[in-house]
Amino acid sequence: MERNSASVVGNIGIGKKTKKSVQRSGKLQPLIWGSILPVILIIAWEFLSKIGVFPKHLLPAPTIIISKIIEMGQDGTLWGHLGITLYRIFFGFVLGVGFAVVLGAIVGYLKKAELLLDPIFQAFRSIPSLAWVPLFILWMGIGEPSKIALIAVGVFFPVYLNIVSGIQGVDRKIIEVGRIYNFTTYQLIKRIILPASLPSFLVGIRSGLGLGWMFVVAAELMGASKGIGYLLVYGQNTYSPELIIASIVLFAIMGKLTDSLLKGLEGKALHWQDSFVKN
Repeated sequence: MERNSASVVGNIGIGKKTKKSVQRSGKLQPLIWGSILPVILIIAWEFLSKIGVFPKHLLPAPTIIISKIIEMGQDGTLWGHLGITLYRIFFGFVLGVGFAVVLGAIVGYLKKAELLLDPIFQAFRSIPSLAWVPLFILWMGIGEPSKIALIAVGVFFPVYLNIVSGIQGVDRKIIEVGRIYNFTTYQLIKRIILPASLPSFLVGIRSGLGLGWMFVVAAELMGASKGIGYLLVYGQNTYSPELIIASIVLFAIMGKLTDSLLKGLEGKALHWQDSFVKN
């Protein structure tokens, strides 16, 4: 009897270890698959640079780029540039999402608000990011408010569009069911409209963050003395291709890390969805 109970306990322990290992492999699998193509491209890039296919004064090898980033990290300049760029992205993102949530919810829920506000928002959406730069400099100078406002403009439109689309895409039959059960307007929004539009809203937030990283380059053209965008322009002015590409690589890394963070939050927020996953 004791042997049987011991074997059962042992099997349970083995089962738990197996489950943990499966969970770890499941978490590592996206990282492994996502790293294959970048690693292949970096190896090919390094090889072609070594044999002279890519001129060093135009496209330095990856090892030179990494050395430049490490050098900036060791002398401390990298962290100052990263810090100020993340500061601008954070506040511009929060500001843009805040306005988009309020205005998108109003336009999506009220037909008259859509007729009144949506045409002008669609017109503003077509304005290129650089076209806002002289106007914001005129209004707010070259300080942080103009840079944050420009990033907020970039974040606003994709979030706004997805919120409006998500709310207007809610199945009318579900809303009718809520009205049959005498739901108030607040209950309809809380129990039906918000959960149904949440997936579209979260996609909009990720798209907005991506545009925020694009707009930060234009923002840091406005008299900035720090930031990754400033490094990019400084590398151009000093004809330093390794600094230009290092800045682009930093944008790519930081953009991917912040998007992965939002993607993780999206997965937790939508854990209730029975979504299709293709193997």
